[in-house]
Amino acid sequence: MTAGQSLADGTAGIALWHLEAGRWNAAYAALQQATANGVSATDNASLYYGVPALAFVLAASDRPALTRARAVAAAGTATVTRRRLRTAHRRIDQHQQPPYAEFDLIRGLTGLGVVLRRIGDLDLLCEVLTYLVRLAEPIGDLPGWWCPHGPNRTEPGPAGGHSNHGIAHGITGPLALLALTLRDGITVDGHTQAINRICQWLDTWQRHTSTGPWWPQTITLDELRRGDPSQRGPLRPSWCYGTPGIARAQQLTALALGDTTRQRLAESALIACLNDPTQIRQLTDRSLCHGTAGLLTTARRIAADALTPIPLAPLQRLHEQAPETTDQSAGFLDGTSGAALAATGTTKTSWDACLLLC
Repeated sequence: MTAGQSLADGTAGIALWHLEAGRWNAAYAALQQATANGVSATDNASLYYGVPALAFVLAASDRPALTRARAVAAAGTATVTRRRLRTAHRRIDQHQQPPYAEFDLIRGLTGLGVVLRRIGDLDLLCEVLTYLVRLAEPIGDLPGWWCPHGPNRTEPGPAGGHSNHGIAHGITGPLALLALTLRDGITVDGHTQAINRICQWLDTWQRHTSTGPWWPQTITLDELRRGDPSQRGPLRPSWCYGTPGIARAQQLTALALGDTTRQRLAESALIACLNDPTQIRQLTDRSLCHGTAGLLTTARRIAADALTPIPLAPLQRLHEQAPETTDQSAGFLDGTSGAALAATGTTKTSWDACLLLC
């Protein structure tokens, strides 16, 4: 892989940072570097890598100099998406379980749907939504998103696979996209039924502390049979796997359905997280994916739509005082550019759409 074309840790993500700040020359230089060795339109292309990543970044600017680049990236994204959809539907037709990279935000069709929504390819977006409706249908006794492997690609998974709930790699990513498009008025057959099916699953596994609700990051086959997760309480309050990302997906769903009960529950989950020193202490750096930047960015979006006021000043201070990112590169997800974007508090380019927050 050519690292420059990565939105996660390459110069594509750095270009997004510069575009948000209006640093046009720096953005152009970063885009040139990102594309210097070609851009992938193969099966490894996704929201966070290759031509779809560039399409997402280029949509942050309407400058005429980038018009042709936007058109080329949009066409490449469509080609990648159609090929990935054919593979996914073939897998469903064969009643096989999916790897999460088929459907997730980072590498899968949910992420490609995010790009299509951003660039306005609504017909192809509807094809992705139709796929997500099929994804939500059970395969045998298990949900359609049940992965046969574990949550960590580098380690052996639990026997029988798992259901992943994080917004980056799990079913709350598709839920958030289904909710956002429903709010946009872009729907397909079975749209709300799929949302309700995913919500029913999350409601089944919702747990409570003394201060508020939370959801386990994953459920294994053994836990499903027991009806009880091994995870006994909320873990690190990260965007990618923790309560904040799951709560935003739940809030977006509530807003789409007009469900104030679900909305209050989602917002109370975030508030409980923010008020729990044990959870907050688990954030050890300023990154978007795992650190204070992700929590702050997610909380801003939740607070902007919240029924109950959510103070953000303490989170801003927490982010400012947090240790530097573990990854000292300028990358977006784990490096300094993402941390800097969160610190500014601006979203003129809706850059956080790639986190499925808006």
